Amino acid sequence: MRIAHVTTEVRAAERALMGLVPDGALMQRAAAGLASVCARLLGRVYGSRVVVLAGTGDNGGDALFAGARLGGRGARVTAVATGTRLHCRGAAALRRSGGRVLDATDHDAVAAAIMAADLIIDGILGIGGHGGLREPATGLAHLTAQAADLGAVVVATDLPSGVDADTGEVAGAAIRADVTVTFGTVKPGLLIDPGASHAGTVELIDIGLTPHLPPSPAVLALQSADVAALLPRPGAESDKYRRGVLGVLAGSDRYTGAAVLSVGGAVRGGAGMVRLVSARPAVDVVRQRWPEAVVTVIDPSGHAGPAGAIESAGRVQAWVVGPGLGTGDEAEALLAAVLATPLPVLVDADGLTVLARRKDLLARPSGAPTLITPHAGELARLLNADHTGIEARRLDSARRAATELGVTVLLKGSTTVVATPDVAEPVLVNPTGTPSLATAGSGDVLSGLAGALLAQGVAPASSAGAAAAYLHGLAGRLAARDAPIGASDILTALPEAFRLICAD
Repeated sequence: MRIAHVTTEVRAAERALMGLVPDGALMQRAAAGLASVCARLLGRVYGSRVVVLAGTGDNGGDALFAGARLGGRGARVTAVATGTRLHCRGAAALRRSGGRVLDATDHDAVAAAIMAADLIIDGILGIGGHGGLREPATGLAHLTAQAADLGAVVVATDLPSGVDADTGEVAGAAIRADVTVTFGTVKPGLLIDPGASHAGTVELIDIGLTPHLPPSPAVLALQSADVAALLPRPGAESDKYRRGVLGVLAGSDRYTGAAVLSVGGAVRGGAGMVRLVSARPAVDVVRQRWPEAVVTVIDPSGHAGPAGAIESAGRVQAWVVGPGLGTGDEAEALLAAVLATPLPVLVDADGLTVLARRKDLLARPSGAPTLITPHAGELARLLNADHTGIEARRLDSARRAATELGVTVLLKGSTTVVATPDVAEPVLVNPTGTPSLATAGSGDVLSGLAGALLAQGVAPASSAGAAAAYLHGLAGRLAARDAPIGASDILTALPEAFRLICAD
């Protein structure tokens, strides 16, 4: 499990630790770890060309001391001062090791150094940076990107400059690193896009902060062992009912594929039985693809109404509602009937469109768990917000939605974020996302998979959602292997994804 702490928690831990160790010890620990990673990336340190982009704060000091260590091993190190001053002791150490210091206003010399570099250390801003880069840092970020295109390795000190440490927001230009060497604890902005896409590989250096950090972090990223521990294991006495029965209310006359994919996600997700309630065309297609599913046809001319259709499906432990269901009056009535039950309910796709105009349905009298799985556009409609703003502030948007709507929110996208209404609970972030998942029907597979875990008793809903997102992302990676894929390929790869995490 990767644990991330916000800036205020990191600062408090640093103050507590600095009271116990000699002056400058933390910076030297950070610099040693940073230099070690840089040396490994260079392979041959002697004669290599290293540029340090050094800001005015402690982050710049870390980078300068790391540059001095590399200079002591024979690297040709150039530091670029990005502000009006440098960390005095760090700059002095760099010069003693044979390094030189340039002012950022010496444009020609700076550009020549950066474009010739084998490795660039970004030490412009630390975790206190907010609001994006300004000149001359903006120009240095652009030069760094050009050098990276020519083969230079870019290493960020603690986090890439221009990335908000607490949220992952990027306001304008920012350094895009190949590796980020972070100190003491991971920062949320390294795990959540757009910041995560600027961080590259994140390497954590232990500088002794752990005993001084709060035990409940702001953000958690599940790893394979964490997901494996959440998954139910059938026992000798298990039967299809004990393994979890999932009701799926999906598909329609027009959208038959959504039912196929949702039911498939549930079947491959380990549900002991899947009961589909849908229109006849969708039911007929599901019968052909998933004969193990138990089906109920919604009779539009029947007198039992939506509640009767739900009741006639039989006993279930959880419901998935929405994929391909439609957004008319009948869909609204069906969604209302399911949310009136005392069971866990996952709402996705068309169900979210209905909720955007009927948020009152989320005030469930039973208090049963509700998990919604929107993408940014769907969440924007639920919050009457701007789609672009949702994408730029994924962490804050998911938290806000969970609090305002009173449900667990799984915000899909480049980084899947899972937040609960309890602000004291950590937000869960999925590390296995891949652009290969950006294909029609992928979300339907995820809804069925997450619903299967809910039906099998994985709790709370946030854990079921995060585990499903991890498996879904891993299956997408396995299916793709550098080839285009469709949602059906994700289904095919799910058993291998389960095997991989359970074998670790």
